[in-house]
Amino acid sequence: MDARSDAAEAGGKPKARRGGDRQAEEARRWRWPRFLGIDRLIGLALLSAFVALRLWDPYPVEFFRLKTFDVYQKLQPRDIPPPEQKLVTVIDIDEASLAELGQWPWDRATIAQMIANLANMGALLTAFDMVFAEPDRMNPDSVARTLPTLDEETRAKIAEQPSNDRIMADVMEQTRVIVGYAGYDRNLTDEARDPIHKSWASRWVDPIVREPQDMTWLLPAYPGLVRNIAVLEKTAIGHGVFSLTDERDNVVRRVPTIYRFGDNLMNSLSVEMMRVAVNRPTVMMFVDSGGIKEVRIAPGLTLPTDPRGMVWPYYSRHDSAKYVSARDVLAGTVDPAMIRGKMCIVGTSAVGLKDIREIPTERQVPGVEVHAQIIESALLQQFLQRPSMMLSVELSVLIAGGLVMVVLVPIVGARWTLGLFVLIAGGAAAASWYLFSEHLILFDAAYGLVVVLLLYTAQTYLGYAREEAQRRQVRAAFSHYLSPDMVARLAENPDQLKLGGETRDLTVMFSDIRGFTSLSEKFDAQGLTILINKLLTPLTNIVLKHRGTVDKYMGDCIMAFWNAPLDDPDHAKNCIKAALEMNGSMNAINQKLRAEATEEGRTHDDLKMGIGINTGDIVVGNMGSDLRFDYSCLGDNVNLGSRLEGQSKTYRVDIVIGENTAAKVPDMPLLELDLIRVKGKAAAVRVFTCVGDEAAAQGDAFRSLKGSHEAMLGTYRSQDWAAARAHLADCQEKARDFDGLSDFYGLYEERLDQYDEAPPPADWDGVFVAASK
Repeated sequence: MDARSDAAEAGGKPKARRGGDRQAEEARRWRWPRFLGIDRLIGLALLSAFVALRLWDPYPVEFFRLKTFDVYQKLQPRDIPPPEQKLVTVIDIDEASLAELGQWPWDRATIAQMIANLANMGALLTAFDMVFAEPDRMNPDSVARTLPTLDEETRAKIAEQPSNDRIMADVMEQTRVIVGYAGYDRNLTDEARDPIHKSWASRWVDPIVREPQDMTWLLPAYPGLVRNIAVLEKTAIGHGVFSLTDERDNVVRRVPTIYRFGDNLMNSLSVEMMRVAVNRPTVMMFVDSGGIKEVRIAPGLTLPTDPRGMVWPYYSRHDSAKYVSARDVLAGTVDPAMIRGKMCIVGTSAVGLKDIREIPTERQVPGVEVHAQIIESALLQQFLQRPSMMLSVELSVLIAGGLVMVVLVPIVGARWTLGLFVLIAGGAAAASWYLFSEHLILFDAAYGLVVVLLLYTAQTYLGYAREEAQRRQVRAAFSHYLSPDMVARLAENPDQLKLGGETRDLTVMFSDIRGFTSLSEKFDAQGLTILINKLLTPLTNIVLKHRGTVDKYMGDCIMAFWNAPLDDPDHAKNCIKAALEMNGSMNAINQKLRAEATEEGRTHDDLKMGIGINTGDIVVGNMGSDLRFDYSCLGDNVNLGSRLEGQSKTYRVDIVIGENTAAKVPDMPLLELDLIRVKGKAAAVRVFTCVGDEAAAQGDAFRSLKGSHEAMLGTYRSQDWAAARAHLADCQEKARDFDGLSDFYGLYEERLDQYDEAPPPADWDGVFVAASK
């Protein structure tokens, strides 16, 4: 016991270590070769590769970017304008129209009647999202040729009737009609036909390059053009290409404003409709050395384009309210408000006519709606834009975020850097969304954030691999003589292999085997070692089971503590539970030793255990020399724990608990033993013992015993010996239900006998002064 107590007191409080060595060590860490380690070199190589990949911009990267922008439009599509602001009406050749009027194509006389009806209802213009490339098969001369049974006179009379194409052309001459054209994958040029009227012009606006250059090669091009028949083409007021250029995933996102066919250019159908609507002879294409900048139809009606002259419509959801059935137009039953003053565009939603497209906001819409939405976006000036500087901004975010990950992950660790990544990601994503939702500017934050996340993951993995190698080295070096918890902590942070400590609220335990000295005299050195191991192994396992850390073994004594190196909010309770289980295990240990003694023909005296427990601020850490140190604890509260273990003999109980520990476990069945001043301490402390677990504390037997016990102590300290004896007898009767208390109450009976003969002074404070450690 003395050796153990001296060990607990040795060293006093550790001195603070000077910071010079630590600063020098940090300075060495930041030397160039270490800073530019293999982790960062790999990270920089990956960052460079991702930057090069973005500059190359292969289709998978572009696809990911476009899908991100699609999500934005899905989340916040353009608002559908109210009826009074709608200037486009779709004349829909729908399933109902086909069912009533027959299969498509209808005869041109029917179409002429539809154009006339629209004009009579006040349509601003009528455009066709289709091409009339061949004469009407229902023209009278064609019908006459297909009826072989007709006599020649009848055949001649039929052939003399006006053709349906002529009828339609005559109606077109009296109205405002725009015919559509389709791009084709081979040249269909008819040299005999007149060229199409030119309705575009260009202006060079580059402030640096003064000499105009031909940038029309950037425009979307088709080898050939499917034209309308000459009689219709000549009478049309406008001509526009309705072909749409799908992305590779078949989504219509960007639409050309002007197309190129060899050396000729032609406006798109939607641009041509707006040109005719505002009575402009041409549209103006503004060009600089970077390509097409914008297409201006009229002052205040400008379409911002990408360098290829394509606009990025800000799509709304499908708006069925802008559709009217062609059947109703022909029948004259359509609401005139849907036609009057509107640009009418004839198209089809019939599935069989195969003009169904996908746009970012809808999986399926009629192709004609794309043209209608472009016109709405233009009139509302709500086009999406992607300025040329966006690539530079996106690369800057990528490089800055990537460098942050490459530099900081190895320094501050993955956890803190993850917070920084979340901050960067949140800021970039918020900026991207803000630019879209408030300014319709497309800023691709997704690629940069994915790259930064990959760099974070790579740096984290490389750091983990490096630290795992260090952990294996630490485990190999220290697993033989440090506790498992300490080895795990050192493996997690090898930098802790240096002198130093910290002050923590710990619970410390000292346990001592009573009767071990006499038992050890019956064994030689080898037998004594085996005996010690048989005793300490199960007891140590109990300590570890309850999250304790074994500090050291001192002969048959175990010193352990709780709440270090691992946090344990219930450290006081776990320590007491370990003490209860350790005492409970002594029965099995004694049975085993008794059986071995019987086999070997020697006597065996049962062993008992005394345990002292105390809680308080204690210095804990690696203590020793630079060459050899232990993870241990020091301080007055450690010394008091050692003293309390020694008092277990005095109070004839198995466990003695300090008042700091008792205050932390109000739900445990504790009984106050005494107010004691231990050797080496000036202040008195209250000490307690524990008689069971939490369930015992709730039992009626303990509550009854505790009431009598407190009454006994109260009368004892007030020197009412007679009343104290009465309460003591009550306690002794009730203590029969609890192990280990009869000897304790016998101690108080002896004290009362002594005080009857020699009472303490009148000013006695009830403190018992311990004469031994």
